[in-house]
Amino acid sequence: MRIVLFTHPAFLNSNSMPRYARMLEQGMRERGHNVSVRTARAFFYKTPAPKFFKKWLGYLDQYLVFPLAFKLRRQAEPDLYVFADQALGPWVPLVKKKAHVIHCHDFLAQRAAEGAFPEQAVGTTGRWYQQFIRWGYRQGNCFICISEKTRQDLQAFLKHTPQISEVVYNGFNQEFKPNNPVEVRKDLGLALNLDLNTGYILHVGGNQFYKNRLGVLELYEAYSAQNPDAAPLLLVGTAPNENLLAYRKTMHSKARVHFCTGFSDEQVRMAYQGALVLLYPSLEEGFGWPIAEAQASGCPVITTAAAPMNEVGGEAAWYIPRRKHQDHEEFITTGVARLEMLLDLNDRERLNLVEAGLQNAKRFNTSKTLDHIALIYKQIVSQKWSEKEKL
Repeated sequence: MRIVLFTHPAFLNSNSMPRYARMLEQGMRERGHNVSVRTARAFFYKTPAPKFFKKWLGYLDQYLVFPLAFKLRRQAEPDLYVFADQALGPWVPLVKKKAHVIHCHDFLAQRAAEGAFPEQAVGTTGRWYQQFIRWGYRQGNCFICISEKTRQDLQAFLKHTPQISEVVYNGFNQEFKPNNPVEVRKDLGLALNLDLNTGYILHVGGNQFYKNRLGVLELYEAYSAQNPDAAPLLLVGTAPNENLLAYRKTMHSKARVHFCTGFSDEQVRMAYQGALVLLYPSLEEGFGWPIAEAQASGCPVITTAAAPMNEVGGEAAWYIPRRKHQDHEEFITTGVARLEMLLDLNDRERLNLVEAGLQNAKRFNTSKTLDHIALIYKQIVSQKWSEKEKL
């Protein structure tokens, strides 16, 4: 099968989407398919300009230069066009009458532009941009979603019933496995110049509103108030924004709160292996990678009792209510109780919880994910060929 894979341009400097695109590219090649990659190149974007204008110059490269170049380029027609992300929607009209499929990750930006989240205001140009993306992917007819929640959101935005709309859970893009937590805590503590020998509470994520880092700090502050000897809190990921730093200054437990930035992949894996628990109370997600990564690393998980977090965590995670915009009481009260219960488990109870997590994480096998995706690709090509035969 000859595949053309559309991906985000390198000048956007994103991380997760290029990783996903590489997984598709390499995975399909390993399965014997011919894959070529198409994306926008920096032309206008190379022009020296302030950061704000660079964004708009990038839009010119993506939505003016690339479509023109694609139409003018002479190339053999592939069997299938694959879009690595629904945010590439404005390119869908280029191939909408040919065999194609759109991978869908999350619709948080789309929903935010519709005013779904009081925590996230979107400006006028942001709303226009999301409308532009929606205009594009709505012209698609075959979709693969990373969770049932994503598929439900997709259907809410589409104006038609697609030919194909399948759910294929993500597969790990690196190996996560348990390790001796005593040794890991010692090594990680030396690297961070912290005493982590008795363990720590972990959060992994960035400053996006839906990651709920502020909620993590609120929950830890309440937990520490009732447990003066609370284990330290490590927040691994992006450097904290001003709001998070300002809140930490007000915390009685601030001396035990540590933002850990610039971690390598190996250090992130170590952080999971040595943690007492992953505290991951996201407001929303497309999938919720840290849940699966933690479980595969032998780390218990407390997360939000809502899709897709409960899709990923299954019966092996512990759940708490979503943090409400105005009323945090239930979130705090239940969260503190859950933390206390989990951290008070005896050795046998904790081992059982860890084992359940390890079994659950086996669902996210990269090879099986790629096999499933390849099967859907073949189905789309076969159906498109049948339609041509009927004509």
